[in-house]
Amino acid sequence: MVRARRIVVKVGSSSLTTAAGGLDADRVDALVDVLATHGEKEIVLVSSGAIAAGLAPLRLERRPRDLARQQAAASVGQGLLVARYTASFARYGRRVGQVLLTSDDTSRRGHYRNAYRTLEQLLRMGAVPVVNENDTIATDEIRFGDNDRLAALVAHLVRADLLVLLSDVDGLYDGDPRLPGSARVAEVHGPDDLADVTLGSVGAAGVGTGGMVTKVDAARIAAGAGIPVVLTSASRAADALAGRVTGTLFHRTGRRSADRLLWLAHASSPRGALVLDAGAVEAVVERRTSLLPAGVERVEGEFSAGDPVELRDTGGRPVARGLVNYDAKEIPQLLGRSTRELARDLGPEYEREIVHRDDLVLLR
Repeated sequence: MVRARRIVVKVGSSSLTTAAGGLDADRVDALVDVLATHGEKEIVLVSSGAIAAGLAPLRLERRPRDLARQQAAASVGQGLLVARYTASFARYGRRVGQVLLTSDDTSRRGHYRNAYRTLEQLLRMGAVPVVNENDTIATDEIRFGDNDRLAALVAHLVRADLLVLLSDVDGLYDGDPRLPGSARVAEVHGPDDLADVTLGSVGAAGVGTGGMVTKVDAARIAAGAGIPVVLTSASRAADALAGRVTGTLFHRTGRRSADRLLWLAHASSPRGALVLDAGAVEAVVERRTSLLPAGVERVEGEFSAGDPVELRDTGGRPVARGLVNYDAKEIPQLLGRSTRELARDLGPEYEREIVHRDDLVLLR
């Protein structure tokens, strides 16, 4: 933690806003004071707060449940949020760059590379990327759902040395931290350390989408990708960035990978499914091959080429997820046929996989 050079910091809505829903300038400035004073480190800030910041200007008393009004609030609030960060970092001569993402932007190969290049260039030029989900255009199908998970995936994308999740609670507790007898969990080495932990949901402020469940899930994703995670309160951010003991430390449980398949596994929502015969399941899962038309028994759902789909065995169990190369309506004529036969009968453009192995991630 002390040696961490590139750090992704995620802060939630409740740490940035007032009870009425507007941005709290003092809270934003306090966070920026901590981040800006660590000039030797590269900081990527994943910030919630756009929807919450837009509530008061639109005279909304609480976070709306419907997507359309959430998008409207985000449209108003995102500008306010970035303007506040821009002004606050300017006190230290630092510039910020806004990066808005949807899961669709980052599970597709070309979009993933573009997101990486943008973030990398901002860091090289000394700017602080401020990342948020693009709530103004995201539909239910392409939403990350919470910025905790987004932060874990951004940490993987930029090859961060550390992920810091800032909350309104100073760590993970084995029960409700407001109740006597609950104890803070200092370190998590794996799933066994969480066996007796009761996780809570959205906090009392009601302006965010997460809770301790989403933070622990995010920590699992990042730790599984080889990135240690510190979960603590926004008021103790300085301790986390300095490497001092604070909150809950999630140790690495997996190895770092350089590909985008983590995004495909954790950020994409399948638009349909392909049911595979036993031979195809073995080929995909055991031999890690591409999925060919000959091994597909049937198609479920409606999707277009490039969409994420689930690969299932004949019992309906998901075995993999991948980006499909055909529209759903094209696939029935391909079922059970070899690519050589398809090229002969339908043309050379059909001599390709239904899902290429480079666009496929195993789920078990």
